[in-house]
Amino acid sequence: MSTWPTEELRRIADADDLHIAPFREDGRTYGTPTWIWSVRVGDALYVRAYYGQASRWYQAAKREQAGRIHAAGLVKEVTFEPVDGAINDAVDAAYRAKYGDSPYLGAMVSDRARSATVKVLPRVADGTPSAQRAS
Repeated sequence: MSTWPTEELRRIADADDLHIAPFREDGRTYGTPTWIWSVRVGDALYVRAYYGQASRWYQAAKREQAGRIHAAGLVKEVTFEPVDGAINDAVDAAYRAKYGDSPYLGAMVSDRARSATVKVLPRVADGTPSAQRAS
């Protein structure tokens, strides 16, 4: 089951303008939006931190687990779910397919960036990821 409306996910995944703004420590104030690469794997949206786990936006996303993204003309409230394991191979393939001509691709499929892979889910009104509400 998809947690993103199909058309929104397509628009976001096709765009190259995703900005991520996890909450600050107060859990209410958004951080400064940071431009990052995003990819789609199946019905899910993934992002990675270029500087790995040391990246400030990644640390905030992991700690606060929620924030906002701006992409493809959309502004979406989201939750963040750090991921690990086999999904990283599929995320690597998606990065190679979308950003294959970029000189930065090597860094984005490196162990450093792979260690900071995050699944981005739309947030519902009560703050719970829609995938958890459906179950």
